[in-house]
Amino acid sequence: MINVVIADDQTLVRAGFRSILDGEEDISVVAEAADGAEAVERAASERPDVVLMDIRMPGVDGLEATRRIAADPRLGDVRVVILTTFDLDEYVYSALRAGASGFLVKDTEPMELIHAVRVAARGDSLLAPAVTRRLIAEFVDRIKEPPPAPRLNSLTEREREVLAGVAAGLSNEELAERLVVSIATAKTHVSRVLTKLGARDRAQLVVIAYESGTVRPGWLS
Repeated sequence: MINVVIADDQTLVRAGFRSILDGEEDISVVAEAADGAEAVERAASERPDVVLMDIRMPGVDGLEATRRIAADPRLGDVRVVILTTFDLDEYVYSALRAGASGFLVKDTEPMELIHAVRVAARGDSLLAPAVTRRLIAEFVDRIKEPPPAPRLNSLTEREREVLAGVAAGLSNEELAERLVVSIATAKTHVSRVLTKLGARDRAQLVVIAYESGTVRPGWLS
């Protein structure tokens, strides 16, 4: 069973999402939150697999709540998926940097919402849609020269290829095909890159790849 917490200051939004998700046999909404502080509390008490987090909420907003959840070692298995009204939202990029695993536009189709929850719950990131990469490129493009990234020095040449592949939104299967290795080997490479870079998940690897200049906006069209 995939346990979900829904954090949004609009009661109708929470009710709509709960109705969709609770209709699935493998998903259960275990709690709701009307602001960021409550979302952090519910994440700590319920230890859900996924938190659907609105950005704009009163008091503690979704960005700060995401940062607090990602920083708590007890909640290392909790995945945060950002809910936003606009697909290009500067706060979404900040949330990805803070540890969110991806984002959804609020008017997404019900099946896309269900799929996103399942993807996040199994530890993957919502990186396949081109809009996610476009969003990251939009804001990282403002960085004229990438800052020094000494932590990338620990990566082997193959691991740098893996990082670039993840930034391109490739799945483990697609990485395996590109690198001509087994899927198990591709998974091992991704795990090593995550560990070496101290990244929470693949979403943060995408951010690191852009900010370090490993890939640049326009390379992944």
